[in-house]
Amino acid sequence: MTDSTQRNRLDEEASPYLRQHADNPVNWQPWDDRALEEAKERDVPIFLSIGYSACHWCHVMEDESFADEAVAERLNEDFVPIKVDREERPDVDSIYMTVCQLVTGRGGWPLSAWLTPDGRPFYVGTYFPKEPKRGMPGFLELLDNIAHSWEDDREEMENRADQWTAAAKDQLEDTPDAPQSLESGLLESAAKTALRGVDDQHGGWGSDGPKFPQPARIHLLLRAADRTGRQATLEAATKTLDAMATGGLYDHAGDGFHRYCVDRDWTVPHFEKMLYDNAELTRAYLAGYQLTGNATYAAVARRTLEFVERELTHDDGGFFSTLDAQSETPDGDHEEGAFYVWTPDQIEAALEDVDSEWILEGADNEAPSNEFDTETLASLVCDRYGVTASGNFEGETVLNVTQSFDELADAYDCSSEAVERALEVARKRLREVREERPRPRRDEKVLAGWNGLMIGAFAEGAIVLGEDRYAETAVDALEFVRTRLWDEANGSLRRRYKDNSTDAVGGADIDGYLEDYAFLARGALTCYEATGDVEHLAFALDLARGIEDEFWDDAEETLYFTPESGESLVTRPQEFSDSSTPSSMGVATDVLLALDHVATEPFGDIAEAVIETHGGRLRASPVEYTSLCLAADRLETGSLELTVAADSVPSAWRATIGETYLPDRLLSRRPATDDGLESWLETLNLESAPPLWAGREARDGEPTVYACRNRACSPPTHDVDEALEWFVGDV
Repeated sequence: MTDSTQRNRLDEEASPYLRQHADNPVNWQPWDDRALEEAKERDVPIFLSIGYSACHWCHVMEDESFADEAVAERLNEDFVPIKVDREERPDVDSIYMTVCQLVTGRGGWPLSAWLTPDGRPFYVGTYFPKEPKRGMPGFLELLDNIAHSWEDDREEMENRADQWTAAAKDQLEDTPDAPQSLESGLLESAAKTALRGVDDQHGGWGSDGPKFPQPARIHLLLRAADRTGRQATLEAATKTLDAMATGGLYDHAGDGFHRYCVDRDWTVPHFEKMLYDNAELTRAYLAGYQLTGNATYAAVARRTLEFVERELTHDDGGFFSTLDAQSETPDGDHEEGAFYVWTPDQIEAALEDVDSEWILEGADNEAPSNEFDTETLASLVCDRYGVTASGNFEGETVLNVTQSFDELADAYDCSSEAVERALEVARKRLREVREERPRPRRDEKVLAGWNGLMIGAFAEGAIVLGEDRYAETAVDALEFVRTRLWDEANGSLRRRYKDNSTDAVGGADIDGYLEDYAFLARGALTCYEATGDVEHLAFALDLARGIEDEFWDDAEETLYFTPESGESLVTRPQEFSDSSTPSSMGVATDVLLALDHVATEPFGDIAEAVIETHGGRLRASPVEYTSLCLAADRLETGSLELTVAADSVPSAWRATIGETYLPDRLLSRRPATDDGLESWLETLNLESAPPLWAGREARDGEPTVYACRNRACSPPTHDVDEALEWFVGDV
């Protein structure tokens, strides 16, 4: 075979993950026409490696194989090696991950796939060790075998590639011949199905590890509990929220959530932190707070938002993508979790200069017999978070809440309030001390879709928690993304922005996918609800038009994941299911239904057609398609239209609306008079007021609220509680 004349080109890429491999001896290529053409010209297979910056086993495979000269020589000689960041190219990842799951029964990253020069897969797997280990083939041996098979059994490889590509098309692209209307009661049916899989002992889903957060399922259970009043449904949701907030999934010293836990009882996490998890879990805790009134849920949401502000926010607005699972140890190695774990000695050293006398001020009972000196405070922290000499993770401890404030108050002979204050002082000090450790790497690319999720979480936080600063953060991020990734002239969205990119537009060179348009549209709509700024509503409508233009297929009556004008791959995927992020089809359908109340475009018809097209899927397995199921429920029951006609919303109204659980709410704000509405209609390119606003001026010069669902409305009222009572009675 002819050696590749290509060099490693990843130093030209914006992706931090790709740039991490720029010094490998492997002649890595990005996924582009140049690399694909080389494979065709040389008539050699493509070795495709897909991963992401915070992926632990991606780093392991790099250290073992991709940094190895012998491995590099084989890859460069016999293949065209292509490296893909799955966070930048979810379309490529979706296709080959689907094949991996179909063929092997499992998936994960790094994803390793061998393709024909035209992109059809014929061998797939995930992590491979360099040498054979624990039943896994060695990577070097595998490269030899595949290269020989390509030379000697080419016809068999081609036939397999045809079969696997056809299977991927069937899984991702096909739509049913006959759409099916859904009967009523889908939400209740889905909740019953979800309940059957709940871990009654530890919360979450599944009886073994690993345990992943499933925020869409939590929303499903909360909505069903509110609708039906079934206590078991509510308990399943709250048990999961409690378990995630007290276990190792949550970072008790620095706040925010890790990716998942490796065990059944939520003790030890996989330590990477993803923007999308912290966005969607924030929304789940806000909803839990609204339905239950549990202040702990509000505190978790608030602290998670503050973590994102502190550690994942660009100076100009916008949110970064991830924090790595690994960080540097004192001996210079990189280990998973090193930044986050503690020993009892480290706890005591961190707290040695904390003056905690003030902690007892205002306590209801007398001063305890044992004062909160350093040793006692350290002991309190260790008891609260389960820090022991033996640890729970490789001899050190991931902080978990193991004792309540009341239990500790009894043990330390003081009030629960004193314990809580002491632990908060200690928690802040632990965070300060931890900041002196080598930090995990941060992937600083800004993704439109993930930012949309986080923008929505901040805007929802502003509504629920009544804090305007969260709305300001949301709007700053929305403007950041809009300025850098939205092409006003063409009505098109790019996926990624990266500072210091090698190209002139900051790395904004990847077409947006359905998730980018849908997630950002939902975030923009929630910004409008939180602020009353019609510009955010106008942007949400522009993004919805982009969904119709680029992703809606009128013939198949479905929404595809990739834009019609985008790159042609071996199949055009749809994204029905929720995975680490919500289903883009589900979120798009839901936001189209919400915006149909304002738009002149047939957004509601599109959404209804998508739901009917995939009605068979929803009936057969609603929990697998939870976000689409929730959209179908909005279609069945209608949005709660809460129209407020006022130049400013009274603070008491804001508090009432924010604290009320309204899962399918559409908070529509409009000027008090029709004169003020004219400029809004101009901004939205509307010739007349939509029914949501038409004839709904403020009455008697006072703020007025109108509550409607499915074309049935309450009388206009100056009492928001009265309007919400009408809605509850209507349900």
